[in-house]
Amino acid sequence: MIFDWRYALSLLTFSDFWAAAWLVIKLSLAAWLIGIVAGFLIALGKQAPWVPVRYVCRAYVWLFRSLPLLVLLIFVYNLPQMFPWTGSFFSNAFCAGLVALALSETAYIAEIHRGGLAGVNRGQLEAGRALGIGYFGLQRLVVMPQAFRIALPALINEYIGIVKLTSLVSVISLEEILLVGERLYTQNFKVLETMLAVAFYYVVIVTGFGYLLTWLEKRLDFTSRSGSVGTADTSRGDKVLPIAVATQVRKKAPALEAVNIQKSYGPHHVLRGIDLTVKSGEVISIIGPSGSGKTTLIRTFNGLETIDEGHVRLHGKPFLGSRSESHGNRSRANYRHAISELGMVFQGFNLFPHLTVLDNVTLAPGYHGKKKGAELQSHGMTLLNKVGMGAHAGKYPHQLSGGQQQRVAIARALAMEPSVVLFDEPTSALDPELVGEVLGIIEGLAREGMTMVIVTHEIDFAMKVSDRVVFMEGGVIVHDLTPSSYREMSTDSRVRRFMTGYR
Repeated sequence: MIFDWRYALSLLTFSDFWAAAWLVIKLSLAAWLIGIVAGFLIALGKQAPWVPVRYVCRAYVWLFRSLPLLVLLIFVYNLPQMFPWTGSFFSNAFCAGLVALALSETAYIAEIHRGGLAGVNRGQLEAGRALGIGYFGLQRLVVMPQAFRIALPALINEYIGIVKLTSLVSVISLEEILLVGERLYTQNFKVLETMLAVAFYYVVIVTGFGYLLTWLEKRLDFTSRSGSVGTADTSRGDKVLPIAVATQVRKKAPALEAVNIQKSYGPHHVLRGIDLTVKSGEVISIIGPSGSGKTTLIRTFNGLETIDEGHVRLHGKPFLGSRSESHGNRSRANYRHAISELGMVFQGFNLFPHLTVLDNVTLAPGYHGKKKGAELQSHGMTLLNKVGMGAHAGKYPHQLSGGQQQRVAIARALAMEPSVVLFDEPTSALDPELVGEVLGIIEGLAREGMTMVIVTHEIDFAMKVSDRVVFMEGGVIVHDLTPSSYREMSTDSRVRRFMTGYR
């Protein structure tokens, strides 16, 4: 039989094919979007702290990835035989096909989302927790935008797969593209011509949506965004202005107390009964060799590390404790309220990459409802100008140097107007020439009376800015003295040898 080109071309304008193509678009898009939302919930459920939820979500993925879609389609379409009350819904071929596709694809898309969630840096979660953002707020504001961007290429590929899988719904007599083609070639036996037209319609759908989704992927790629100056005060450039914080009177009352803090990782006992009191207005620097427990200690102050034994008090009130201690079992609402009193600046900056500099600073106070609208934006710009970053308010973190990112991180920590700020080796990730600009900001805060706890290897800076310097080694506090007391120590003492080595 000779190939009939005229007939093949005529099928490109055949109304039944275009109607079937529209049905494929509706069916595939609906199944894809349902799968994206439901799959994300399943992916979160697989990582939930509640064991029953984890097992249910894992069982769902296991079951629906194991079932062939063809079997699922037939089962769902014939479900009214088992449950007659479902007949009004599942007797409709489109509804049955959509449910079957969505059930199957949700399981596959959940694994794509799980990969996206795993790709979000742990520091992002810790930064959100340090700002007092709750679980669902953290997922919505921090995790989802980043995880979705990571997962999007695989999600686009999955959509293309769904388009082609719609050919299976012909088994329940749904008028999709392949079924229309089958009915035609069974009448005239022009199989090759008809299947060429079928291929054409699938290619058109895949190509059109492929371009559309690729455009969306580029739009969501925050690493390629070029932020603008926006409303920043560009006349000030990178000049660091005096830090104006709520001046604190140096009182005898303790701002932060750690009592008998103990922490182990398996057999490794990291903290061995730490007792430390930080008074309001004091600057405490924690120094010591690597592995001495400095970072672990400061992370127990705001709950980023759990406490095995002991407790933390904030302004004289119970704040954190081990599970065995009654005053450690505070409600989440109380914890989120109290955590706003503790600002945290991380070693690795942990700025949110999908947000501009200004949005990074205003996220937490906006989330907590402390400020809104123009007042919130003005508050953010005031802090950025004071750390010399007002001119970069509209930029994204990837456009900044390390020193600039850390200055933004300090402004973000101050945005909640905390009474105590924790610094976890704030200059260790910076090039030597950038260290000074960050230390200058911290020194300005010290002059204004901000209560601070600083883990640092910058010995000279610690001696210059601190009221007390804590030397840790082997998980215990060896010395808790004033800078002048350290200078009076013998030059051949363990501490002086350590301090000399870091200069």
